[in-house]
Amino acid sequence: MLASQTLSGGFANPVFEAQSVFRAVMNGLANPGAVDIVGTQAHAPAPFGKAAASILLTLCDFETPVWLSPSLASDPVCGWVSFHAGAPLIVDPKQSAFAFSANSAELPALSSFAPGNDEYPNTSTTIILEVEALQGGDPLHLKGPGIKGNRMIAPAGLPTGFIGAWELNSRLYPCGVDLILTAGARLLCLPRTTRIQEA
Repeated sequence: MLASQTLSGGFANPVFEAQSVFRAVMNGLANPGAVDIVGTQAHAPAPFGKAAASILLTLCDFETPVWLSPSLASDPVCGWVSFHAGAPLIVDPKQSAFAFSANSAELPALSSFAPGNDEYPNTSTTIILEVEALQGGDPLHLKGPGIKGNRMIAPAGLPTGFIGAWELNSRLYPCGVDLILTAGARLLCLPRTTRIQEA
């Protein structure tokens, strides 16, 4: 028998809410570093955040293999993902289309995920990482497509050695992973084309 937390927590208005989240993600990828707020009714079992859960419901389906970090890969969360999205859950991050991590401590090296290839760079992994907050951390300068001049962000809870790992990821262009940072209902996108430097 399916638990109530598995059955509940999906979109109340699937078409409208999915369109809203899709626009937020596309806007974020077009404007790296810009913060948006997800206003859906989605909620997955803890510790899945609201924005992360909304992204999963919008972008993942039976054709998109999903990797979950250890604390997300619980029976309640796995049941919720399977029931609401039908996405296959896998253990090898290299095979994932989308990867969700509850925090930076559980996120493997960026090189552990699929970078795509020169013919099909879009087969890379999109990583959704829950951080402590999207402000209050060490300031970072962003440059690249979608940014006029430069933009500053200061997310709290990024992985140790993130700047160096991101530089290596950027060198793979047009391949490389894309990263979406989430904190509760808020999200911020860092596409592979974005250059990041310490302020």
